Amino acid sequence: MPRDIKRRDVLKGAGVAGLAGLAGCSSLGGGGGGSTLMQGVLMPETGDLASVGKPIRDGALLPAVQLEGETEFTIDTQVGDTQTNPQAGISAANNLVNAGYPSITGPASSGVNLQVSRQVFIPNKVVGCSPSSTSPNVTTLEDNDYIFRTPPSDALQGRVIAQVATERENAQTASTMYVNNDYGQALSDAFESAFSGEVQATVSFEKEQASYTTRLESALADDPDALVVIGYPASGIQIFRDYYSEFDTGASIIVTDGLKDPTLPEEVGNSMSNVIGTAPTAAGPGVKFFTNLWKDEYGGEPGVFTSQAYDATAVCLLANAAAGATNDGTDVRDNLRKVANPGGEAFGPAKLPEAIEAAAAGDDIAYQGASSSVDFDENGDMKAVTYEVFSFSSEGVSTETTIEFSG
Repeated sequence: MPRDIKRRDVLKGAGVAGLAGLAGCSSLGGGGGGSTLMQGVLMPETGDLASVGKPIRDGALLPAVQLEGETEFTIDTQVGDTQTNPQAGISAANNLVNAGYPSITGPASSGVNLQVSRQVFIPNKVVGCSPSSTSPNVTTLEDNDYIFRTPPSDALQGRVIAQVATERENAQTASTMYVNNDYGQALSDAFESAFSGEVQATVSFEKEQASYTTRLESALADDPDALVVIGYPASGIQIFRDYYSEFDTGASIIVTDGLKDPTLPEEVGNSMSNVIGTAPTAAGPGVKFFTNLWKDEYGGEPGVFTSQAYDATAVCLLANAAAGATNDGTDVRDNLRKVANPGGEAFGPAKLPEAIEAAAAGDDIAYQGASSSVDFDENGDMKAVTYEVFSFSSEGVSTETTIEFSG
């Protein structure tokens, strides 16, 4: 069951490490009635995505921290751990649904999100709003409009990777290595469709294996100009250890958002200066305020998909407030576009408390977020997004340029 804690005091005293031990079952306030807005958070606190899942979780909790004591509402949150595993994700999702949470920020990975959405969210009429599930298969879900997301589809990222491979790396041939799930397969397919050169090999791999030597041999057998690696940090560490130990061929290496982890070079034991990557980035009107808020609460720089997580929680809370704090999934669903899409008074993260009050009063509002303008299309996808091209060094990751897409 949720328990009452003063999260702001805990964060100031314990830092993010302290939060990790508390977030499995926590709430800001509690109680029922029309004064409470309930929001679940479903993230990989353990498993292959744990190193990036924990910061994404923290981003999802940040609106509740910000709103504490600033509105007429009590914000009730509870976190479930997917363990980066579909079955564990289903179990954790059921726990949140059974506890009465009408909308949930998450899950993170597409392999988990698709199964959780089909087996838990959709049949229980609960809104799922993922900050980092990017598979094109999410777009085509038969979801009765309960499934939304704040990052872009990998159908776009495949085009971005192809553009980077061709224009920056001058690659005429390429191979892909991808994690064997919906995320990896769909993104590999999207790149293959968009790449103007020859894709020599597409090689799948399982998560967290002791060695990836045979997979690398297959991917690099025909000496491609570029190798695209699609995966998660825990597996990526071993992949790149094996690569630098036995296969450093000089080929250009391009990774995707799942491997944007600043600790990766240190874990691999190599600066990885020959590796670049692509990822959705924060380019919304409220990104500066969000970044400062993150630093004040957690310290350091916000990581990949943290701003998308903040926006996912914020827009669900706004929709719940606009519905009269009914804490009903269908009511949240029916108000998401009303509080997010253009047409009302603009509110950003800096004025989230005022936006909550305006939504509750029945005013027309348009939330403009930290990651993007948060304008949902008919499938619950973003209409306009920005990608970054990033690079690695012994000091972590840095952004080199950005690429904008709009639909």
